[in-house]
Amino acid sequence: MDREITRILVREFIRDHYKMGDEKVVIIHGIGTGVLKKTVREVLEKEKLVESFYVDFFNVGTTVVTLRKNN
Repeated sequence: MDREITRILVREFIRDHYKMGDEKVVIIHGIGTGVLKKTVREVLEKEKLVESFYVDFFNVGTTVVTLRKNN
């Protein structure tokens, strides 16, 4: 998967789960070289629907995302 496709998919994933009213989601980006992890972080930092996010301490191949409250 390349960076541009990752950006598109992460944005769609976040927006879909926000519309469904989910409070938390998990993004699995794997460990690999770290390119996907970095791209996911860049998208999440700019996404207005994201309250916070962190890399799971026990599984560094996943990022846990807390979404803003759906009004």
